[in-house]
Amino acid sequence: MSVRPLALWCLPVSDVGGVLRHAIDVAQTGMDRHRLVFVVPPGPAVTLLRGAGAPVISAPVGVDDGPVKATRALSRITRSLRPAVVHSHLAFADVVLAAAALPRGTHRVTTEHGIAAQHDLYHSGAVRQALTPRLHAARLTRFNAAIAVSHATAHEMRRQWRAHLPIHVLHNGVDAAPRTPSIGRRILVLSRLAPEKRIDLLLHAFARLRSDDARWTVTIGGGGELRQDLHLLAKELGVDEAVSFPGFIDARSALRDHDVLVQLSDWENCSYSLLDAVAAGLGVVASNVGGNSEFLPPQALTSGAEAEVAFRIEEQALSTESRPNLPPGWPSIAHMIDQIETVYEELRS
Repeated sequence: MSVRPLALWCLPVSDVGGVLRHAIDVAQTGMDRHRLVFVVPPGPAVTLLRGAGAPVISAPVGVDDGPVKATRALSRITRSLRPAVVHSHLAFADVVLAAAALPRGTHRVTTEHGIAAQHDLYHSGAVRQALTPRLHAARLTRFNAAIAVSHATAHEMRRQWRAHLPIHVLHNGVDAAPRTPSIGRRILVLSRLAPEKRIDLLLHAFARLRSDDARWTVTIGGGGELRQDLHLLAKELGVDEAVSFPGFIDARSALRDHDVLVQLSDWENCSYSLLDAVAAGLGVVASNVGGNSEFLPPQALTSGAEAEVAFRIEEQALSTESRPNLPPGWPSIAHMIDQIETVYEELRS
């Protein structure tokens, strides 16, 4: 029996987040045509990935380790394992992989999860905003293929980074869940408490809903720099008794206990929170940006006007007929993994 080629996934994160969720889904389902090994920094990610059944190498490849140390660590690991593919996720790992010395015949693949159309959304400072696209354009010349999680993501990679390598649009896969939609006024937010997530807009729309019906509640699950500011805003709007800030919460349990998920971000590529909400039968209200329109219908999207946001929330919460379904042909987790493996095989053909 021939040995399956090795795919080495490098992630620079140790904590729970959207990209780690992507990795855990792949780890739990597994690959049919490749052996899969993860390289991550020490921390919860190691335990979570091993718990999902995947081989994991804990190594200094995180942002806190610095690019020189991380590059040396990844180069050393690839010399030892001699993988067919090294697949990086998130910008730091992408740069490290571009700089690493790989064995002859090893291919570099990257998945882009988080580029935004607005240059200043994730990068503050004029110098950084100017240099970041150039850095990505340079490192992409070292890669053999790229994966984008939405067509909007691929478009921005070509527009901002002048990407000329093959870009494969592979949407994040999600498995359909038993749909037990409920009618109710329980709003859920699962998000970092950061300016680009526009939770302040949600609170203003929520105050409109509460002025007509005091049964509305909102749970804002997540942590971040705006926590105190959002507490104060809720109090100023007179809705603080109906707003809870529990910090990070289990997403699946939270979806079961709420009626509509709201995500008013300035940009999204292919949000797992939105996909999970749709799969679970919740109402969804999201900003009409990035990849959101690739799987959400018009009635689940908003331009961001306060009155419109309130109207969309009420419609989605109280009418199951208006709620979105996953589009026909949307990939399951297994289908997504099969597409990724096909990208690998095309590189070796």
